[in-house]
Amino acid sequence: MEKQTLPNSTLVLVLGILSIIGCCCYGLPGIIFAIIALIVANQSSKLYKENPDSYIGYQNLKAGKIMAIIGIILSILFIIYIFWVISYLGWEILQDPELLQEKLNELQNQ
Repeated sequence: MEKQTLPNSTLVLVLGILSIIGCCCYGLPGIIFAIIALIVANQSSKLYKENPDSYIGYQNLKAGKIMAIIGIILSILFIIYIFWVISYLGWEILQDPELLQEKLNELQNQ
């Protein structure tokens, strides 16, 4: 019997990579890509576990799943960092470039 490529294994890998890249865009795209990757990976993993001798590409699935988990962690950390910056500096300072420059100069001189 000829082995088939595991459905969506490449998709999970690509979404895992995009979740790591998306964490730099304020975290939200990274979380979205990672959640989709994990859902698709779980479906494909169930299919593989039913008949492992019929499919190849499980390594891509595992790698994509690991990258999706890393993407979720990085995205959550980035979102926490954004909230910390907003709470530390204040929303008004972040909206005014001159006040932001003054605050940054104060922090550098301390």
